[in-house]
Amino acid sequence: MPPAIETRALRKTYPAPVAQRRARPSGGATSALNGRGEVLALGGLDLAIAPGEFFGLLGPNGAGKTTTIGILTTRVRATSGEASVAGADVATHGALVRRRIGVVPQRPNPDRGLSVLENLLFHGAYFGLARTHTAQRAQQLLEQLGISDKAAARVDDLSGGQQQRLMIARALLHEPDVVFLDEPTVGLDPQARLALWEILRTLHRDGRTIVMTTHYMEEADQLCGRLGIMDHGTLLASDTPAALKARAPGETIVHLQLDGDADGAGAACRALAGVSRVDVSGSDLRAYCRSGAESLPALLRTAEAHSRSVRNINLDKPSLETLFISLTGRRLD
Repeated sequence: MPPAIETRALRKTYPAPVAQRRARPSGGATSALNGRGEVLALGGLDLAIAPGEFFGLLGPNGAGKTTTIGILTTRVRATSGEASVAGADVATHGALVRRRIGVVPQRPNPDRGLSVLENLLFHGAYFGLARTHTAQRAQQLLEQLGISDKAAARVDDLSGGQQQRLMIARALLHEPDVVFLDEPTVGLDPQARLALWEILRTLHRDGRTIVMTTHYMEEADQLCGRLGIMDHGTLLASDTPAALKARAPGETIVHLQLDGDADGAGAACRALAGVSRVDVSGSDLRAYCRSGAESLPALLRTAEAHSRSVRNINLDKPSLETLFISLTGRRLD
């Protein structure tokens, strides 16, 4: 079967603010500035997502996740490259794409002057659905999502989690082939987040193609069958969560928090036997080791030899965050 979503060399740039073009500071955001004074939001994305797949785009704010979703849902026009969703080109057949997708935005945006049911009825009218059919479908979705008792309630009377369920009902009302969710659990309390996870799992079991952006490692690991890790507009890696975690360097990550700058100790630790990599950020030192128990004493001695005391020690197994740090040199948050 052809991919549900496919992109080729997808690229998006924005004009940089005048102050940023004049300053051109070194490091950080400057790497996003090209020679024409533009900010690179997405740089040559190649991606294929199969029908029925639960795919996650994982990365920090500014990684390019929302830009990617914006292009795929026709809200953002790509600078160059190609993208198709559910068999339709997003640039030339935008109206057809919009009929075939459902979108759950990062922040709920219902009409607050209407009731829950009225929001769904108006959405159905937007897609040309018969009112009787829309009413039946809306009631079915509200029951499925556990908010049928809120059908007559005003939006402002709903909790954050209930509003997000309303957004999912709205996205599913016209039976889309592909559902996009842009960081759907941002701002939700832990209980509401877990409840939403179960709803998303149910949608996936029903055969939906789901694409979700998130910067929560656990969320990506728990929900997605395959992940793409993004940073600075570039897709750094794409595979199953298990395969990505297996790519993380070392069997154990030893995290030492020192009482001062860790550069000197970090350089010396890189030469230790059993240590495959060392990352340093300020007073934090992360050593990727074949065996944490074997390497820890040598790491401590090396830190002390460089006049550094160890304030805290953590030993962790490789994770998605471990891989992200090894690819980017920084934490996801």
